[in-house]
Amino acid sequence: MPAKSKLGQNFLRDESAIARIVAATGPIGDRTVIEIGPGPGAITEPLAAHAAHLRAIEFDHQLALHLRVHFGERVEIVEQDVLQFDFTAAAELAGQKLVIVGNLPYYITSPILLKLAEHHAALDRAVLMVQREVADRVTAQPGSHDYGVLSATTQMYGPVQRLFTLPPEAFEPQPEVHSTVFRWYFSPRFEELGVEEKPFLEFIRKAFAQKRKTLANNLRAAGLDAAAATAALEKAGIDSHARSEALSLDAFAALWHALGETVPSS
Repeated sequence: MPAKSKLGQNFLRDESAIARIVAATGPIGDRTVIEIGPGPGAITEPLAAHAAHLRAIEFDHQLALHLRVHFGERVEIVEQDVLQFDFTAAAELAGQKLVIVGNLPYYITSPILLKLAEHHAALDRAVLMVQREVADRVTAQPGSHDYGVLSATTQMYGPVQRLFTLPPEAFEPQPEVHSTVFRWYFSPRFEELGVEEKPFLEFIRKAFAQKRKTLANNLRAAGLDAAAATAALEKAGIDSHARSEALSLDAFAALWHALGETVPSS
């Protein structure tokens, strides 16, 4: 079945990579697995053989029909936009946290990651394939050029682990970029760090608003008094000339607490 470029379809055909993705999910013999974007079913086939229950979310009507015919009752096909799918309700129906697997369309990768973060309480782990540059940002550590708001936001919901990268030749049709598979365990750090989820993430976004500027300048641009910003940075033990890309999540939390009621808000 031909891929549709407008839906960002690039179907994985590398058998070795498929086996590695399924292996990366870990034990799923007693788990409900949700596959995002199954396409013609290359990853779906081995997942169905290993998972206790598999639901595949496919937006393309023709592919959904193909999958229903091919898999029958072995796989539950959900014809829906993944951004509209209720992962929390699916977990409640399953009576357990979900395992997620997906070859994410490049053009909606970030919205899908944020969607999964939103439903983190319903999820156990995810094995996801994304454009290499996105994986670089998701898995980046403080101090690296790729570390930014996507890194910090994703990692606030749990540790991420880069697994392997695939060349364009592993797909049909071949994309113009490499793809990377990473694993994400959902274990939010908000309670551990003593911060409020939505206000803290908004604070992170403001801190990274302009990566070329220092953290102090970004805080001032967000409406914080210069003297208050300097005092908070000193209290948190952060260099006044530091940029946000140098700060760990622990350091951001320390700054959050140092700012107290003066934390910039929307």
